[in-house]
Amino acid sequence: MKTNSFNIQNLVRDNVRKLKPYSSARDEFKDFDKDMIFLDANENPFNNGVNRYPDPRQLNLKAVLAKQKGVGIDNILLGNGSDEVLDLIYRTFCEPKIDNILTLPPTYGMYKVLAETNDIENREVLLNKDFQPDPEKILSSADDYSKLLFICSPNNPTGNAFYPELIEELIKSFNGIVVIDEAYIDFSSQKSWLSRLNEFPNLIVIQTLSKAYGMAGIRLGICYASSEIISILNKIKPPYNVNSLTQQKALERVLNTKEIDKEIETILKERDNLMENLEKISFVSEIYPTDANFVLIRVDDATKRYNQLIEKGIVIRNRTTQPLCENTLRFTVGTPKENAKLIKILKEI
Repeated sequence: MKTNSFNIQNLVRDNVRKLKPYSSARDEFKDFDKDMIFLDANENPFNNGVNRYPDPRQLNLKAVLAKQKGVGIDNILLGNGSDEVLDLIYRTFCEPKIDNILTLPPTYGMYKVLAETNDIENREVLLNKDFQPDPEKILSSADDYSKLLFICSPNNPTGNAFYPELIEELIKSFNGIVVIDEAYIDFSSQKSWLSRLNEFPNLIVIQTLSKAYGMAGIRLGICYASSEIISILNKIKPPYNVNSLTQQKALERVLNTKEIDKEIETILKERDNLMENLEKISFVSEIYPTDANFVLIRVDDATKRYNQLIEKGIVIRNRTTQPLCENTLRFTVGTPKENAKLIKILKEI
């Protein structure tokens, strides 16, 4: 792709390009933190902490994220979990029954579900035996109607990060939007692609507060992209998609960087310890490299071992139905106490 001639408008659906976005009361009067009498949004006037609509632009939270990540506020879109962000991307760029997307199994299952939900063809190009993408096969599978390429790195369920040179080749060569899902980037030794966001106008980076930040329950996904892409996504975003309580809890958490760093350090230490002990388990035939907060292993009989662990009170994921993942199990790294119990039970069975 010749980035100097890239025009994002050529990829946007006609109806989205022409769409006039909904203007909420809090979009029209933006200084709602001021001490004003608000009679504009048909809200219940009696204060209970959540009687007012939330900031539709989430400016306080975006300001902190922008400073921490080294991007502009206009480079950020927040969603009700990453799944909403991903769905907005589909609905912005993919014409149902006409366009297609490319995914790289084994990978995060929602890419396929969202393609089916939006009636978009999903062209699957398997990773190679080392769980790395094959740019030649991927690019040869694309055509003029290939709008999105999804790259999950570090990858779920395999755990490994993709080689940066392979990702860069795909960003430069794919004639559409490349979406890099970095849900697990905080556990990786590789740098985030946010550091190169300004180089590639066709790049979207997705992150989340569900993993390293420990806030899966509040549902907060983050989209980083050019200001032009963000402005287009904002056109179809529901006006109050991130509620007040989520914004409040997220802001408190992202400001607590010392605690987050400490938890990540503990998880990485426990991950190494778990992998070291897995090497001693007789029925484990392979332990795959990981840049995430989980470990994928291959065993003699995944269903049998999964059921044995369930009987002992431990829930993991059986990934044996996924491409290239026959007889594999995925272990999330737990607390030191939980990991010690897991290792003990694995040795017993």
